[in-house]
Amino acid sequence: MSGPDDLFGAAAVRQLDRRAPLAERLRPRRLEDVVGHEALLGPGRPLRALVDTDRLSSLILWGPPGTGKTTLARLVAEASSSVFVQLSAVTATVKDVREVIAGAQRRLGEHSQGTILFLDEVHRFNKAQQDALLPAVESGLLTLIGATTENPYFEVNPPLLSRSSLFRLEPLRAEAIRVLLERGIVELGVDAEDAALDHLADVADGDARHALGALEVAGALALARAGPRQRLDGVRITVQDAVDALGTKVIGYGVDQHYDVASALIKSIRGSDVDAGLYWLAHMLEAGEDARFIARRLVILASEDVGMADPMGLIVADAAARAVEFVGLPEAQLNLAHAVVYLASAPKSNRVTTALGAAQRVVRSRPTAGVPPHLRGSGYHGADALGHGVGYRYPHDDPAGWVEQRYLPDGVTDTFYEPSSHGREPHLAQRRPGARPPAAGPPRVPSDPSEGGA
Repeated sequence: MSGPDDLFGAAAVRQLDRRAPLAERLRPRRLEDVVGHEALLGPGRPLRALVDTDRLSSLILWGPPGTGKTTLARLVAEASSSVFVQLSAVTATVKDVREVIAGAQRRLGEHSQGTILFLDEVHRFNKAQQDALLPAVESGLLTLIGATTENPYFEVNPPLLSRSSLFRLEPLRAEAIRVLLERGIVELGVDAEDAALDHLADVADGDARHALGALEVAGALALARAGPRQRLDGVRITVQDAVDALGTKVIGYGVDQHYDVASALIKSIRGSDVDAGLYWLAHMLEAGEDARFIARRLVILASEDVGMADPMGLIVADAAARAVEFVGLPEAQLNLAHAVVYLASAPKSNRVTTALGAAQRVVRSRPTAGVPPHLRGSGYHGADALGHGVGYRYPHDDPAGWVEQRYLPDGVTDTFYEPSSHGREPHLAQRRPGARPPAAGPPRVPSDPSEGGA
């Protein structure tokens, strides 16, 4: 037998099936109705200026889902004197592109009218498809408006990108989402608790479509709970309706966010912020990031940013990486978190990184005299005759375990590794015969990109 919750759920589904999605019904009809993108559409702002002067050139709209890319494309096209044609890169083929180009040529020849091609999910077009567009965009036959959730510098062919203006749409702020939700309850003909709207706006993560979809579900739940005899003006969406409607939103990100979040993880650990490190680790895991990728980054960081200030850091990071292979997810999340906490809490030194970078610069920039004869291999017949190993002093023969002896080739007198004053490195400095005392102050920031960094 069905319970009350089942009945309310079934009634809510019937409510939702009756009309077009709320996000579609609330799609702005004028540029003035767009919220949250004042930096692009405010008076005198770049995109607004192109629209107002009808001097639109090809452009790429880049932003996360639910930020209004499709809406902006339609409104920009409606404000123009050109004909608007829409394709989805998910389903369109090179043949479809050629048909659009042929139609644009006829339109321009017969009516002197331009054509705007809106290409949704432009990053899904392969190189051949993008190349087919290029001549028409380059000549001005087509004005391209591409929409993408992925970083166009990764996904759009450079020639096509160079001929387009790039506009980035940031996730909508909670205040802008709240404006849309207030429009939504008017459209639905219901009321809502302020706390319910605040909750929907706060957890929408900048995605207007997600927020309005959840509001619609919450409204349907409220209507179903009120029953068929309840007047619409008496229906009120509660916080519980909002919570129930949201369910779980899966976190996801594209190529650029993959690198951005990884960079945030590394920089948080480097900055010794344990909580931030755990936050970005959780973000990556919830988004379905490859645990091996996370483990590799931690192993690199252990030498790059902790180094000899705490040599155990590399052991812990390596153990976490092995646990990923041996245990697997989801349990290996704990091993990764263990490594993040340890590395973030460890003293920091980048002197291993800078030492290697300094040595590499010398090797690349100076000719070498080769391996000194006394260091060359002598474990084969005839080596003595070549002078290999002659004069080599075996350190273990000395009671101190160390002998004065040159190991660098002639012409190289540099000191590459200079221990910091952090963690265990001062002790290492004391163990180096003839070494300089540890440098005071924080580790040096690499000035050469080859020295590493996230």
